[in-house]
Amino acid sequence: MPKGLINTPLDVRSGTPPADPAVMSASAEMSAPVVMSAPAVMSAPMLDALVPRDMARHAETIGVAKANLSATSTIALGILAGAFISFGAMLATVVTAGGELPFGVSRLLGGLVFSLGLVLVAVGGAELFTGNNLIVMAFASRRITFAALARNWVLVYFANFFGAVFTALLVFWSGQYRSGTGAIGRRALEVAQTKSSLSVREAVFLGILANILVCLAVWLCLAARSVADKVLAIVGPITAFVAAGFEHSIANMYFLPFGVVVKRWASPSFWTSIHAKPEDFPHVGWSKFFLSNLLPVTI
Repeated sequence: MPKGLINTPLDVRSGTPPADPAVMSASAEMSAPVVMSAPAVMSAPMLDALVPRDMARHAETIGVAKANLSATSTIALGILAGAFISFGAMLATVVTAGGELPFGVSRLLGGLVFSLGLVLVAVGGAELFTGNNLIVMAFASRRITFAALARNWVLVYFANFFGAVFTALLVFWSGQYRSGTGAIGRRALEVAQTKSSLSVREAVFLGILANILVCLAVWLCLAARSVADKVLAIVGPITAFVAAGFEHSIANMYFLPFGVVVKRWASPSFWTSIHAKPEDFPHVGWSKFFLSNLLPVTI
């Protein structure tokens, strides 16, 4: 008998030694079918826009959140929104200065670059009075009170005013109005003169038309799933209202004060460079700004 089998018990029936359990286990593992685990399936990103029904729910939720912001946050974000809209207005003034392009083309370009303002507001999360008019949806669904709605509007409106006027002062103090041999300052004066010359009826209806398009831009943003979606949603309506000559109350908080400070504080060399004098812009002043433009446009 082989030496390795001396101490190995025999199977009584077959006369062979029983199989080693370790060998049997290894054999079973080798003969068992290999089961491959399925690779993890990555969920596809949501590329489709929200439908209007979901947009309405989203608007209500955002309205509740805005109405419940603390006064400090609301004012800070309102000041930022006033500054952001002013940056768009400043850029529109620069692009349309000089008067070398056809009227329609100049207005179109001005509208395109003015869109920067609402893009900054929407993406940056600032509080804009005209956009916050959509908080009324949360009020209509009885998720916020009228007091909360009015509180947001009042705080945001005056915060927007402060941010826009302060930005106008910063731009003036920078001396930017003298650029282009005074072309930017002259354009600012022309814009302020035109806006201050509107009748109350014209200002009211031009303001209504502008805010319809602003609210449409904000409404379309609610369907967006990315920053690019928001930008594309904003550009069309905002370009339309600027190119059409409609009146936006917050933008006018920059346009008219900037024209007023240029008229009052510009250096004599500026007036020489544009071949004009302050008396050529009789409607540019604080009383005209408030009574002939800002108040009726806000209404």
